[in-house]
Amino acid sequence: MGFGIQDVSESSRFYVGLDLGQMQDHSALAVVERDEIFVGEMDHATYERPRVRRFRVRYLERLALGTYHPTVVERVRQVVRQRPLMSRCTLVMDATGVGAPVLDLMRVAGLGCGIVPVNLTGGERESQSGGIWDVPKQALISGLLLMLEKKELALSMRVAAALVLDKELAGMEARVSRSGHFTFGAREGEHDDVVMAAALACWRARWKSEGIWGTKPLGIEY
Repeated sequence: MGFGIQDVSESSRFYVGLDLGQMQDHSALAVVERDEIFVGEMDHATYERPRVRRFRVRYLERLALGTYHPTVVERVRQVVRQRPLMSRCTLVMDATGVGAPVLDLMRVAGLGCGIVPVNLTGGERESQSGGIWDVPKQALISGLLLMLEKKELALSMRVAAALVLDKELAGMEARVSRSGHFTFGAREGEHDDVVMAAALACWRARWKSEGIWGTKPLGIEY
C-alpha cells in the first residue's frame, strides 16, 4: 500500500514510530517527515545559510487488534522499503517488555534502515545503554503535545487515522501516583497506541544530527 507522499525534498528524512501492542492493545505506526528549509541570505563569514526545520505527520496506521508480531515486522518492512522512505528513514520502536524479541526480528528483517529501540519508563530522565534508550513515557507524550501546541508539527486531517490520533490526544490525562510521581497518559479503558507511535517518531526527529552519532547525548543507531 502506497502512502502517496508528494513534495519531498532532497533534504527530507523520515522517522517511523512503532508502538507495539499486546493482546488488549493495538500496534501502531507513524511516519513523521523532517525537512530543513533554507531561509535568508548566506552568511559570508561562515558560508552557510540559516535554515529552519519543518515537521509533518505523513502517515498513521493502527493495526488490527491481536496482530501477531511477525506480521507487524512484515508491515514495518513494507513501509520502510517504499519510496520516498527507502534509504532515508529511521525506525524508532518500542522495545519495552515484549518488544525485546521483536527487536531481534527487526534486525534480521532486511529493513534497510537504522533502528532506535526505546524502553518506555516511568522515570524522569533519558539514558542510553547498549544501544537501547530508556525514555520516560511522559516526556515522549509531552514532547508531541508541545510540538502541536507550538505549531511545529503539521498534521492534516487528510492523513489516514488522523482522527484516531486526535481522539487519543483528547483522552490524555494527568495523574499523580501514590509515590507522588506525576504521570501523563490515556484514561483507563482508552488507547494511546497512535499517540505513542507519533511521539516516538517525533522524539527522534528532533535530534540535531544524522549519521551514527546523535546529539542528545551521543548514541549509536543499529
